[in-house]
Order: sequence, then C-alpha cells, then structure tokens
Amino acid sequence: MNEKRVLITGAAGYVGQQLGELLAKQMAVVGVDIVQREAAFPIIKMDICDSALTELLRAERITHVVHLASVVAPGRDRAREYQIDVEGTRNVLDSCVAAGVKHLTLTSSGAAYGYHADNPAWLQEDDPLRGNPEFAYSDHKRLVEEMLAEYRERHPALRQLIFRPCSIIGGATKTKISALFSGKSILDPGGHNSPFVFVWDQDVIGAIEYGVVRDASGIYNLAGDGALTPQEIARLLNKPLRRPPVWLLKGLLGISYGLHLGNVRPAQVMFLQYRPVLLNTRLKQELGYVPKKTSAEAFAYFASNALGIPVDAHAARVTEADSAVPGGQPA
Repeated sequence: MNEKRVLITGAAGYVGQQLGELLAKQMAVVGVDIVQREAAFPIIKMDICDSALTELLRAERITHVVHLASVVAPGRDRAREYQIDVEGTRNVLDSCVAAGVKHLTLTSSGAAYGYHADNPAWLQEDDPLRGNPEFAYSDHKRLVEEMLAEYRERHPALRQLIFRPCSIIGGATKTKISALFSGKSILDPGGHNSPFVFVWDQDVIGAIEYGVVRDASGIYNLAGDGALTPQEIARLLNKPLRRPPVWLLKGLLGISYGLHLGNVRPAQVMFLQYRPVLLNTRLKQELGYVPKKTSAEAFAYFASNALGIPVDAHAARVTEADSAVPGGQPA
C-alpha cells in the first residue's frame, strides 16, 4: 500500500466515488460528504464547513486532500452557495495547513474565466480570471482561485494542483450540461454559435489520479482536444437548431424565475452566448496527462450512452476537424 493517505471531499458524488475507488487500490482513502453512500472506501458524513475537519485530517494522518465538493446547480440561496463554495474551501485550506497536509488537489472550473464576449478564441491558464457576478458558480470559482493564490504565497509547504475542467460528460451524465442536449432541439441564443469544449468524465478521474500519484502541482485546463459548435452538435444529434433572440429568452426566463418554475436567472443566458473555450496544451505538455478522448469523441460517447442517440465517433471527429472555431486547436 502506498504511503500516501488521501481525503476526498464530495466523495459521494459521481466523480468523487469513482476517484476514491480507483485511488483506494493504491493507497489509503477516506471521504467526506454531506450524504453517506456505500463505497469501496469509508465515507464520513461531514460538511466541509465543519471545524472538525482539522481533527479528522490529523486522526487519519492525511497527506493528500482532493477537494471536489461544490455547488454546481444554480439555486436561489446565494448566501448558502457562497458558504459552501468559498467559505467551505477556506475551511478546507485552513484545515490542511493546521494538520500539516502536504498536497491539495482542487477542481476549479473553466467558468472561472467567465462568460465574456471578448474572451480569446482559446483560453490559456495565464489568461485573467474574470468570472461573472451574475452567475454564482462562475463568480465563486474566481473567488476560490484568488484565495488559492493567497495561500500559495503564505503557505508554500502545501503544494497545490488545480484543474479547470470544461463541460464534463460521460456515459451516465445527468447535469445542467447534459440537459442542454436532451431536449427536442439545440438552443443557440442570438446565433452566437459559441463552441463547447468537452472532457470525458473518466479523463477527469484519470487526470486527478495521475496528479495525486505523482505529487504534481500547477494549474491546468482540463479539456479534450478540439471543440464543437451548437450547429455541429445539432447536426450530429439530428435535431433542429433554435436561435431565439436573447431578449426573448431572457424575458421567458424572467417569468419562469419569478413564478418559481425554474432557478435560471435571465442574466445567465451568457452561459450559452459566450462559452469559455479551453486550450489543453499545458495539461499535455507540462503535466504529461493526455486525455483519452477528444471533445468530439467524448460527446459521441455521451450521446450514444446517456442520450441513446447513436453518434459515430469518427463522424464527430470529422465534424470537429471542420469546425470554423477561430484558431481551432487540432484534435
């Protein structure tokens, strides 16, 4: 058994449980989550904001922490989301420092760059993190990364490995991302045709495992090669592409939100208008992890397995290669 001892936050989640079971074959693993679930490693019911986390880290002699817990789905309690995402992360960091943890892996998000019309065609790790105040998830990821930068300066003994995943999809994905493609049509508000970059869920798990095993540090976009535009996705799924005016969609979302029929605010239409498109060069060349599936291959796998719509991976790759995305990254 490896000398590393790992604690995973959000361990009962889809990625957390699979990661824990993979790492448990090589080293001691314990998880924490607000829910308990049977797994191949112990999962303790605990809120990441709980001050008892420090004592748990000490008691389990934890050397490595993988922090996955966060709020992904948009809700109405912004204060609670901030408490979990930002203050919860601060508690994890303080607990790591107090307990003498050597290594922290954290999943941030490409959303930290923000959804902006003037984003570069391909975002790299040195591009500014601007987030969006209107979008809690994006804004909180930016705040968390600013906090991480402060801790790197004040506590250099705690090595940090930060991943910024793009849209994560897999064979059983049921998220707000997958919901965009499960309806009768594909939505492209205002006709921006802003491209999606995808990463296979098993590549997310594989990259984290790779980094933990090697004690790697640094900041890396976590994405498959290439990108697919809404137009290309609609063609692959054989679904119509709808391009409603932005003002109309915002109006409908405003009514829906006001009547408590949904939790998406009108301002969050930017999520579809200006997608952050992540370049994965540093992931491959500096970290040394090469995703097993490209964006197109990951999407084909997702469509065929999660949506039940057969999509040929080769056809998806061809579509991706023909993409009109400016400065397109070759697959």
